[in-house]
Amino acid sequence: MNFTQFAGLSALLGLLCLAAPGMAATKTVTKPATKPVTTPAATPVAKQVVQMVYFTQEQAPPVALSNLDAFIADLGVAGAELAISDNNTTGQFTGQQYELKKVVVPLNSDVLQVFNQQVGAEPGLILVNLPAEQLLKLADAPASAQKLLFDTATSDDALRNEQCRHQVLHLLPSRAMRADALAQYMLKKRWQKWFLVIGQTPADQLYAQAVKRAAKRFGMKLVAEKTWTNDFGSHRSDQADVPEFTQGVDYDVLVVADEQGQFGEYLDYRTWIPRPVIGTQGLIATAWHPTHEQWGAVQLQNRFKALTGRWMSEVEYGSYLAVRAIGEASVRTKSNQVDVLKNYLFSPAFALQGYKGVPMSFRSWDGQLRQPVLLAAAREMVAIAPLDGFLHPKTELDTLGYDQGESGCR
Repeated sequence: MNFTQFAGLSALLGLLCLAAPGMAATKTVTKPATKPVTTPAATPVAKQVVQMVYFTQEQAPPVALSNLDAFIADLGVAGAELAISDNNTTGQFTGQQYELKKVVVPLNSDVLQVFNQQVGAEPGLILVNLPAEQLLKLADAPASAQKLLFDTATSDDALRNEQCRHQVLHLLPSRAMRADALAQYMLKKRWQKWFLVIGQTPADQLYAQAVKRAAKRFGMKLVAEKTWTNDFGSHRSDQADVPEFTQGVDYDVLVVADEQGQFGEYLDYRTWIPRPVIGTQGLIATAWHPTHEQWGAVQLQNRFKALTGRWMSEVEYGSYLAVRAIGEASVRTKSNQVDVLKNYLFSPAFALQGYKGVPMSFRSWDGQLRQPVLLAAAREMVAIAPLDGFLHPKTELDTLGYDQGESGCR
């Protein structure tokens, strides 16, 4: 083999070596077609629905007593709506959904008839914003036998005593609780001589009874008691009426029983001797107040104001607590059944946070929500009862109102 032939052979072998990888690649293996992976559609998880009814009646606008007090036709329902929103926020994690149906009885219509027609077949969690006598009619109706009624508006002591009903829970403080809260503060200040001024309405008489009970309970002395009969509607000179009315009595505080606000606001700064005013005007005892800002209350105040454009009222706070109590019970029991929720609400395990610094619960003997009571002036939070030093073997909250041994509820 000459040099020329050897060179050609070497070149050919080099080409074959370079082409070998490509030649090997021409031998392909056919793979079976890969089927696309399909994820089965997620099945929606059915939520447990907790249904409630808000039941009230239209109210005629009262005679305007002050240009500062605007009439709110649907007072109360906004608190329930805010609480429904709060409950549903929790319900996203607990698999529960809360719904609220509103039933408003037309003015001058029969409340019981509308209740039987529109609520009788509804689930049994009913928020009631009605006066005491109408609440009792609903509680005694056969349609309410298996329901749970949440009284969001009354303070009547009779409903917590001789007129109590086993399926009614009361969210606002009773008159006795309010009077006891004021008496605790008066005792702490040693303002123990009381001059009681009573209005002419039945509600004023009931408030006066609570004041007298508190005075006896905490060792106060009623040095005078008068009924207010003067009329400010005809532009009479209140500068002369009030000093004359309060003259001749030595007292520490003027206690006012005027739930409609017909005269109580005129008494402050006009009495014969300089004395503070307490009761339904002046320093008041209330479940809720715009000046309350502790324990997260300012956040609730702001959220309510963003929703409605105004401050939360006491009745709206009662509605808020009712819905939140239902939410708490349903989350803990994982149930929407009335009997299960009722048993839990009355049990020692139930605890409701109401922006007052301590857990609140229902008294097993009368259905009253035990809670702190705010003592407030127009633009100032003065104190919160029960005050330090008032002790109780179970809970200091039971120093306010009728304790179990005092209760007339059977």
